[in-house]
This record gives sequence, structure tokens and C-alpha cells, in this order.
Amino acid sequence: MPSRSPRDTLAALLALACTAAWAGPEKKNWFDDPFFQVSSGARGCPVPEGPLYTAEERRSQMHARLERGTSCWLEGRCKDSNAYRYDKVIAPQVQAALAAVPGVGRASVWAVVQRRWVYLQGCVPSRVLARRLEQAARAVPEVELVVDDLMVGTRDKPPYPVASP
Repeated sequence: MPSRSPRDTLAALLALACTAAWAGPEKKNWFDDPFFQVSSGARGCPVPEGPLYTAEERRSQMHARLERGTSCWLEGRCKDSNAYRYDKVIAPQVQAALAAVPGVGRASVWAVVQRRWVYLQGCVPSRVLARRLEQAARAVPEVELVVDDLMVGTRDKPPYPVASP
């Protein structure tokens, strides 16, 4: 392997540092929130970022998540002392319910499940289908709330954060 000059090494390190700075801080699903795609029939639909956070965002969310997760139990709305523990059980049920909605194959739909809340993201051909998907998710036992972040068509600016290219 040919040796590099100090100038080449410095240039390579500088390029690497610039690339890392341009990309921004790493984002991860620190809380292991369920995030899944239900269908992919709407070509060109902006892909949601999902529940990804930087390390700084993770730190700032930890207290709020503990408080929100416990308040459900304290208010008597949850049997479990942490509402986030329901998510991994709810997610496959939500996925099956959404996949069974007639017409979902013409849409591109993703879901995030956090503290018994289901966030629907993606593109649908009509508001009617969006309402059917919302009703299907809401009918799953232990789902407390469904947030409809679906857009009709693929051309508008999505109401959710979009994944990096």
C-alpha cells in the first residue's frame, strides 16, 4: 500500500470532518418506538423520518416521556405504570388492522406507535381512505389516540418530518 504524504492525510481528515459536519448529528430510534410501513402503492410519496432523535433530543425528551408514560397509570387510564410498554404489543395489531383496510394498497402508509398513540404518515388517494385507516387503528384495543398525518396525493409538503435522502 503506498504511503500518504502528511498533506494527503490532512486533506482526507479535513474532508471526513466536513462530511460529518454537513450530515449533522447522528439520529437513532433511541427509545425503540415501533415504526413500520403498511403499504407502498403511492409512488413518490415522501418517506417519513420515523421516531429518530439526536443524542441531545433524546436527553431533552427523557423526562417528558417518563412523565407522559406514568400519567396514564396515575389517571387510571392504563393498567401498566408506563404507557410506552403497550407499544410493542399494539404495533402488530395496528399493522394487521391497517393492512386489512380495502384500498390501502393504493396508498403509501407508515405508522409510529408511541405511548398508545398511533401516528399515521404517508400518502393516500382520498380523505375517505384516510378516515378508514384512522378508524381501523382506533379500533385496536389499548390504542388511546390516532393522529392522522396522511396527505392526499404526493405533491404537497408532508405534515411530518421526512427521511434524509
